[in-house]
Amino acid sequence: MFVDVAKIYVKAGDGGDGAVAFLREKYRPFGGPAGGDGGKGGDVILVATSRKHTLLDFEYRTKFRAQNGQHGKGKNQVGKDGEDLIIEVPVGTVVKDALTGEVLCDLVEEGQSCVVARGGKGGRGNARFASPTNQAPRYAEKGQKGEERWLILELKLIADVGIIGLPNAGKSTLISKLTKARPKIADYPFTTLSPVLGVLELDEEHRLVLADIPGLIEGASKGKGLGLEFLRHIERTKLLLHLLDVSDGREKDPIEAFNVVNAELREYSPQLLEKPQIVVANKIDALSAREYLKELEKYFTEGGYQFLAISALTGEGLDQLKKTLFVKMFAKV
Repeated sequence: MFVDVAKIYVKAGDGGDGAVAFLREKYRPFGGPAGGDGGKGGDVILVATSRKHTLLDFEYRTKFRAQNGQHGKGKNQVGKDGEDLIIEVPVGTVVKDALTGEVLCDLVEEGQSCVVARGGKGGRGNARFASPTNQAPRYAEKGQKGEERWLILELKLIADVGIIGLPNAGKSTLISKLTKARPKIADYPFTTLSPVLGVLELDEEHRLVLADIPGLIEGASKGKGLGLEFLRHIERTKLLLHLLDVSDGREKDPIEAFNVVNAELREYSPQLLEKPQIVVANKIDALSAREYLKELEKYFTEGGYQFLAISALTGEGLDQLKKTLFVKMFAKV
């Protein structure tokens, strides 16, 4: 099950209290103050790992507490610090304060960490308060409380190429032919209910991570259909592959379909349209009038888009698509 949003509560450890104690040793019946400091509370730290690919774990556990610091002891013994609590999250997780919406960190690299709640300082023992005018203080500090907060975790997949298009454009078939990903494929809309990642091996040294973004529909940026849930996954991609159904049985005119999807991208975030796009006409095996492709090519090339025609089902045109992706992503300027 793919889960890309979670809400969790984190509580850092409280600092240990300082101790009130006095030396009681043989031949020193009136020893001085000897209360040790309390230990520091543990921090709560999020760490990005490639071993996790979803936030599913946080569906079952939502509250996390780090260890408290131990109290100080006599003979100036300092309390032990509480252990930090390490929480692993997938690479690509954005961490927000649930109350303010402030982005605390964006974990985009393996091993990158973020302290989301700091442990409280330990209180000072009475030995710290001894002075010429008060040589036997009978008080000590309480440890400070550890920070606590609710967090929103949002997972944004990290992919090189995002495959976008209306439902039933053939995105799942395409990613299954280009990579070893095996999404559910059927001839009806919304077959794919979560983003699918696959790795395209171009040669021994070059590979691309492709993301099949579930079908967008008109109104997706306002929450209609499935699009709003997954538009965030397009934000990290470097290139958009815009797939269009040009078969005889298409439900929408390809140019209209292109404009609908781009309008939703613009509504969600204008920056998405600044990403380079290549337009790929799919299902040409089911197109009887191939001359129609020349009309589409003229329209899109005049608009500044590279245009390709393929059949993801039969494999026609896929080699040219791979070459185009290689040039777009790896060719030196």
